[in-house]
Amino acid sequence: MKLGFVLCLALAWVELQGVSCQQAKRRKDAAGNQIRPGGKRAKGRISKQKEKETGGRGQSLLTQVLDKGRFLRLGGTTTLNPGKNIELRCKGASIGWSYPSYLNTYNDSRLSVKQSDKYSQLILTSPSAADTGDYSCWVILCDGSDCHKDPDQSSSSYIYFTDKDNLFVPSAFHFEIVYLRPDKPAVVPCRVTSPQAKVSLHMEVPPAEISGNGTQVKYDPTRGFVLQSPGPDHQGVFYCKAVTKGTPQISTKFQLLYVEVPSGPPFVNVEASHEFVRGGATINITCTVMGEPDVDVSFSWSYPGQGQRPVDVQDSKRLVNRGVGRTTLISQSVITVVDMETIDFGKYTCKAKNLNGETLVATNIVSG
Repeated sequence: MKLGFVLCLALAWVELQGVSCQQAKRRKDAAGNQIRPGGKRAKGRISKQKEKETGGRGQSLLTQVLDKGRFLRLGGTTTLNPGKNIELRCKGASIGWSYPSYLNTYNDSRLSVKQSDKYSQLILTSPSAADTGDYSCWVILCDGSDCHKDPDQSSSSYIYFTDKDNLFVPSAFHFEIVYLRPDKPAVVPCRVTSPQAKVSLHMEVPPAEISGNGTQVKYDPTRGFVLQSPGPDHQGVFYCKAVTKGTPQISTKFQLLYVEVPSGPPFVNVEASHEFVRGGATINITCTVMGEPDVDVSFSWSYPGQGQRPVDVQDSKRLVNRGVGRTTLISQSVITVVDMETIDFGKYTCKAKNLNGETLVATNIVSG
């Protein structure tokens, strides 16, 4: 009798425990499936740490659209075959793009960019080896009319359009000049269309292969050969050789010139044909800048009869070899005043400007 009573109590206790667990489970499921007004399921808030671990803001914004609505998130480098249209997308309501500069230079109609509400779309039709380069996008943040690139939301991928007949990225020039400066590395831009290509650097005269030792001379397939500390002994005509599985291919030739003048604002000299001038005479004032061969210099003048008297201004430039292979660009601007009048006497100021700054110099023309 007592044993039966104990068994009944034990069974009742187990039954109550099962009911309690089921109720607790139903309460948990109900909490996890709460429905907000409007019929949307409530989502738990993800911590910033969790977001970081799962990709979150760190994920690439840049994707390639594949066939049948599939997408491929692009990494740092991508290898594609030429000829097939490519569509890239970047998430965001306001997106900026960059791509190989020559597509802008030649206003290439094969390229189009469209912005929609949620993403921006870049389409390049019939891509070729020449389209190899960096493709990147970023979110644009605006505060009123002030807009800037968001550095935390950007993506890029260097895309190789691999072509066995064009191992080197084609150039618009058959011969290019590379200026060597003692204060910064120089790049021989023989880029390749396949990251698998083996590339070497060669001097034409005397014939020699330049060792790419990874320190002073290093090869980067997205840039070319980087000379870390260029000097006068690196001058000459060079070319690159690339090979994968077939016959080696030769790049464009490069003329390497050593530059004597360091970077900085223009160094300007102004000189007049005569310091003392009589009325009715003609005078020439020359403004001269010696600078880097690949840095353009622009000139402007201010003078006494400006806006009232006619003058002639002629600008010119020429490369000069200053010994031991050092090369300098001499830029000049000459202002000519014919039939001098009283209003023409006074201070003539030349302003020379380059990408590093500007310099003003003046000379005074006196009647005498």
